[in-house]
Amino acid sequence: MADETKKWVLMLTAQTPTNIAVIKYWGKRDETLILPINDSISVTLDPAHLCTTTTVAVSPSFDQDRMWLNGKEISLGGGRYQSCLREIRSRASDVIDEKKGIKITKEEWKNLHLHIASYNNFPTAAGLASSAAGLACLVFALAKLMNVQEDESQLSAIARQGSGSACRSLFGGFAKWIMGKNNDGSDSVAVQLADEKHWDDLVIIIAVVSSRQKETSSTSGMRETVDTSKLIHHRAKEVVPKRIIEMEEAIRERDFSAFASLACADSNQFHAVCLDTSPPIFYMNDTSHRIISCVEKWNRAEGTPQVAYTFDAGPNAVMIARDRNAAALLLKRLLFSFPPPSDSDLGSYVIGDKTILEDVGVKEMKDIETLPPPSEANTQTHKFRGDVSYFICTRPGRGPIVLTDETRALLDPETGFPK
Repeated sequence: MADETKKWVLMLTAQTPTNIAVIKYWGKRDETLILPINDSISVTLDPAHLCTTTTVAVSPSFDQDRMWLNGKEISLGGGRYQSCLREIRSRASDVIDEKKGIKITKEEWKNLHLHIASYNNFPTAAGLASSAAGLACLVFALAKLMNVQEDESQLSAIARQGSGSACRSLFGGFAKWIMGKNNDGSDSVAVQLADEKHWDDLVIIIAVVSSRQKETSSTSGMRETVDTSKLIHHRAKEVVPKRIIEMEEAIRERDFSAFASLACADSNQFHAVCLDTSPPIFYMNDTSHRIISCVEKWNRAEGTPQVAYTFDAGPNAVMIARDRNAAALLLKRLLFSFPPPSDSDLGSYVIGDKTILEDVGVKEMKDIETLPPPSEANTQTHKFRGDVSYFICTRPGRGPIVLTDETRALLDPETGFPK
């Protein structure tokens, strides 16, 4: 190892996308290893719009492992972080940085402390899979820093132990989390079904209904569902295995009608098992239900699905449009029904890929007020101003990457502490 009196800092920054399950994971057969009771399939979202950035640093001057999330220090005492750190450290290889004159042997990694800074560019714990992106980014960044010689699928088994759905964020495009059968979880890994270019017609619009933390966490909600719901066991054994096969085929063939039908049905059933829990768990709210109604009416009026919707453990709606034209028509309907509060601006109400606003014909806030009602709305022209915080326009995206631009690091390269 380099001379400790130099108090060197070795650092790496990575960016990892979040993912949204279109066939849901809900329920564990092993709480400690986070082994699911069924397979799941997700779409990875473009990290340009939804991602976690994590900087990891190691130095002989650090006296303990420390972590900062969105600027605030958090405890690393929780089991999920410790299990990821332990697993990565056990797989570390020798690292040589000739520029800094640093050599760290495989054995030395076990005694060196880490500083970790992580930032989500979207609400944490609001049903947008922030823990999935966060834990996946932590594992990916540490694996690169410590020169771990394992592929993404093997790393996914470590990320899974931090947050179940994190294993799917190690891949771009479409990913499948295989539940596995082994008691040690060695075969419970994620694999890529198709990359982000495979079905690049798709456009995703997310309605952020609430950025507050949810009342029932996913962890406790799953436990209560598995303990009290009869429907969850029927779902895991009978329904999901068939849907997995059908969804894989729909993705492979780019069959949007089948994809939308499966995604909507699976989202609805997931929330049905939450209601079948004792006491019942309510992740969606009235705004969520209105958005479902809006999409269902339009799909029925068109005679073929234009949009699929899916809701994770929160009220936010993730809508997947079959193409750019359908996405523009969807956003037009959403802006008509859920106009922004009068004191907001267009730039903060529609974020992400804002070019879609040109297709909608909206250049400034006043244009929203003149949008015509959807043709299928008939006399139903209620407006629910302020019920949506903002919209995110995005698309299927790539997997995690190392950021080489040092200015994007979250820790100071000299001290290893937050900038």
